[in-house]
Parts: sequence; structure tokens; C-alpha cells
Amino acid sequence: MDLLNTLVDKGLRRELPTREEALAVLATSDDELLDVVAAAGKVRRQWFGRRVKLNYLVNLKSGLCPEDCSYCSQRLGSKAEILKYTWLKPEEASQAAAAGVAGGAKRVCLVASGRGPTDRDVERVGKTIEAIKEQNEGIEVCACLGLLSDGQAEKLRDAGADAYNHNLNTSEATYGQITKTHTYADRVDTVEKAHAAGLSACSGLIAGMGETDEDLVDVVFSLRELDADSVPVNFLIPFEGTPLAKEWNLTPQRCLRILAMARFVCPDVEVRLAGGREVHLRSMQPLALNIVNSIFLGDYLTSEGQAGQADLDMIADAGFEVEGAGTTTLPAHRSDLADAAPSGGGCGSNGGASLCGSGAGAASAGDEAAGCGSACGGCSGHAHAEAAPVPAQPAQAEPGALRSDLVAVRRRGAGTDIAPNA
Repeated sequence: MDLLNTLVDKGLRRELPTREEALAVLATSDDELLDVVAAAGKVRRQWFGRRVKLNYLVNLKSGLCPEDCSYCSQRLGSKAEILKYTWLKPEEASQAAAAGVAGGAKRVCLVASGRGPTDRDVERVGKTIEAIKEQNEGIEVCACLGLLSDGQAEKLRDAGADAYNHNLNTSEATYGQITKTHTYADRVDTVEKAHAAGLSACSGLIAGMGETDEDLVDVVFSLRELDADSVPVNFLIPFEGTPLAKEWNLTPQRCLRILAMARFVCPDVEVRLAGGREVHLRSMQPLALNIVNSIFLGDYLTSEGQAGQADLDMIADAGFEVEGAGTTTLPAHRSDLADAAPSGGGCGSNGGASLCGSGAGAASAGDEAAGCGSACGGCSGHAHAEAAPVPAQPAQAEPGALRSDLVAVRRRGAGTDIAPNA
């Protein structure tokens, strides 16, 4: 179809589609879905080949957040039965990170719930970064700690952080309906602080919160304008005990269209399939690998993900390969500019049009990929641990029916005495 041919041509040239073209991707029919995936796959392969980058979440501090983000199981007033604990010690966090590295992760995402870090918190996380890098040569570390104050991004960079994640989550027009305790502008400011400090900016979105197609296009265009290096796409995990517990608005087909739209708008950045993929894409996850070039390995912050070994099997079975630690994720035109940036970091622009962002971690999918004030990806996967038996799926629910049976609250990994994916 002419639309897809146009979008492929623009993606191969790193040219921004029009808003009308992006909206048209979301409006395609189920009969056109495989064509949409194939078109997005051409753009993905141009810039990333068949490589899949693995990221691993470590939840440094869980629950008890003062922010009121409606999607988040760690929010103020949440009744979700999640793990709650204060800061992990650096050696505990390093041990947790080692599980992901053993499974092939090349980036560790350190996430902490809360509005934002104090200077003491930044020092604490700095020691954790040093401990992880001392034990794991060549591993990237991304911090996701919420809203940053002046000077904090520079301190994280000096401690060895490679990236900072803070998701926009939804459009500016809709943001006030999701969160009242901080603003969309606060989030943009934090991404800009990270970028200015020379950190690779990671910022993404959460789909499935009742937003319109226009909202989705707005937030993805905003992420491109921010010129982040990675864009995590989360799908809402409707936790019982949160205001969005009944928002079951996504189908696997809808998720694939959203991912494809993000790829067309952000052709040469790391588009990461983040929180909620197991819940909403289910058996169609392998198709998404034709669009995205990055996933979280194993569990998320407060919900269980697919077992780490199942992730690796899925990648291999779909004909993709895990990206090695010695491989540069971004295409040369972006990574070269990033290397030349002040302090040796930062997201590269594309030498013309700016491109889009990401999520450190990814972005809550019900917090899931992040703390309330922050927003990250998936935690506690261990590719070498024995996976828990997978319960039989219930019969297909009617459209709009609640699917709380699909949400498994995390009870293993960092912060527990139970091994990841045990």
C-alpha cells in the first residue's frame, strides 16, 4: 500500500513522517497488520539488523512513593500487594544485576520509586553504579530515579552512569488526567537535564491508559523532538488497587500498530518493547521483534515477566540474535555524534532532523517500567535460573472483560530471598 511504501522510504532516509501518516498506521485494519509489521521491519533492519539488545531492571527501592501517577502500583495510596523495601545496598544491587548480565543483558537499569532523588540518594546510587561496573566490565548503566535537580545528572555521569531514563508516558494534553503531583513540563525538564549533562537520554510512553490515537502520536512526536537515544514503549499493566485497574483497552494487534508507529517516527533509535508485553502481546511477542530492537529480560519492577530463558528462546526462534556487549547499539551517525558530545555522552542528533527518545527503563506499564516519579522497564530476569511452570491460559475473555488473571505481582528477585524467575 502507498502509505507503507512512503513510510519505509522516509524511515530509510531518517525523515519525519507527517502526523496524518502516523495516525494512518494506527488506523490500519487487521487484514493489513502483517504488511504494517513487514514495513516497520524493513526500517528496523536497515538501522539495527537482526540484533536484539537486552536490558535488565534492578528495583533499588520499591513502593511508598509520594506521587499519584494513576498507572503505578507504587503510587501514593496504592492498594496493590507489591513488595515494599528501602534502598538495596550497593553489593545487593550488584548481585541482582549479575543475574541479568549472566543472561546476556548489556544494560542494567537502576530504578527507585519516589518523586526524585536527594543529593544523598544520588551519592548512594553512584556507589551502586561503581560496584556494578567494577564487577561487570563493559556493562551500560542507566539510572531512573525520578525528577532531577540541578547538578544531579552531572554527578550521576561522573559516577559512571551512561544513561538516564525518565518517560513522558502520555501526551501533554492528557498528562494532567494521569498525574496531579507533577507536570508534563517537569518530565521534559528532567530529560533535558540528562541530555545536557552528556547522559544518553532514555524516554518513552505507556499505551493503554484510555488515550486517543492523537495522544499516542503527540507523545511519540515529542519524544523524537527530545532526541533521546532510546524509546521504551510500555503497555499498561492494570494493577488491582490502582485507579487504572479496569483499563483493559489493548489487543495484540493494537500493540503492534503502536510499536510500528513508534518505529516509523523514530527510525534509527532504540525502540524498546517494555512493560506489559507479556500481558497484552502474549503469543504475538515474536512478531514485535520485527519492529523493536530492544527488550527487558525477565521480570519488571513489581510484576513478573516472562522467564529469562523463554525470552532468549523467543529471540532465537524468531531468527534474531542477542546483541553482544562489544557491539554499539546505535547506528554510526548517532553513536559517533554521541561520542563527540561534551563529557563523551549524550544522545546523538541525526545531523538534521532530530530523532526520538527512550526510557530508562522503559516506562511504567502500570508503574512497570519505573517508579512513580520516574519510569523504567523490566526487572529481575535470570536467563539461567529455572523458570516457574506456566499456568494454563484461561479461555479467551470477551472484549473489554477484565483480565486480572494475567497480572502476576512480583515475589522474587531483587528485594527478596527468592532467586529471579525461580
